[in-house]
Amino acid sequence: MLLPGHDADAVQAAARGLADGELLGLPTETVYGLAARADRDEAVAKIFAAKGRPSDHPLIVHVLDAAGAEPFADHLPAAARRLMEAFWPGPLTVIVPRARGVASSAAGGQATVALRAPAHPVARAVLAAALELGVLGVAAPSANRFGRVSPTRAAHVVEEFGPGLLVLDGGACEVGIESSIVDCSRERPALLRPGLIGRARIEAALGEPLVAPDAQAPKASGTLAAHYAPAARLRLLDADRLALLLATGAASAGLEGVAVYSRAQPPAGLAWKWQAQPGDPAAAAHELFAVLRALDAAGAREIWVEAPPRDPAWDGVRDRLSRAAAAFTE
Repeated sequence: MLLPGHDADAVQAAARGLADGELLGLPTETVYGLAARADRDEAVAKIFAAKGRPSDHPLIVHVLDAAGAEPFADHLPAAARRLMEAFWPGPLTVIVPRARGVASSAAGGQATVALRAPAHPVARAVLAAALELGVLGVAAPSANRFGRVSPTRAAHVVEEFGPGLLVLDGGACEVGIESSIVDCSRERPALLRPGLIGRARIEAALGEPLVAPDAQAPKASGTLAAHYAPAARLRLLDADRLALLLATGAASAGLEGVAVYSRAQPPAGLAWKWQAQPGDPAAAAHELFAVLRALDAAGAREIWVEAPPRDPAWDGVRDRLSRAAAAFTE
């Protein structure tokens, strides 16, 4: 059931559903989440079942603010507090030591927990209303089948899970890719997943450089080698390689069903369907998943994507495209 997210009665209905242990399609500024109360393992189990997600792959717990994070944390390290102060509410997740006996399922059984305060007004209204009903926080991975393209519009969630799921429509997601994730559970903070908030801004807020994650880093959402994949096979290509393949394919009449997502328009007749890729990283992030879904819906057999520029501002988009292409081999 699709309800307007800015309607007070719809927000209250959503909060009551969460309190009762039900699932909810929840808009955030990053992507839409498949939400359940994080403080009840039986509710969280419904997320894993609906998505087809392994139960040891942790979820992000959404709270209103740093005070709301405290019940889930054994303690909040200084680095986590600095990032919360700088970027909450917003598209940044911190991983901290988990309080014993709390949110074990949401954390995938790990001794750490991932926490975020979303900025979307609908998400914040639902969290506040649910808190009044005793819901400490909400686990909300992307509202799609595991490993597939994340949803950035309410209609995408309905396409994934059908009309039986209550979905609040909060409009198109402003950011469009998932949050940056920083592990603050150990002595030196590490960036586990890039997002709109880039490394330079995070390091400036921390007052120290981020380190590279190692084998002991906790598992985190969206960090599997293959993820975010459309139904069509996605190929990530530099501009010269893309031009060569288009010319070769056109010569052999082998481009039927090949969609191209690139900054430069291919010569006439060299692409079955072309979608312009923005030259601005924030604009590209905002539309990325919606474009991949639209090309799937148009019947694309393959999607050839021009690789983003080698600029740190593009790290989040490049990360999502690299993982989406990981299942494809030449």
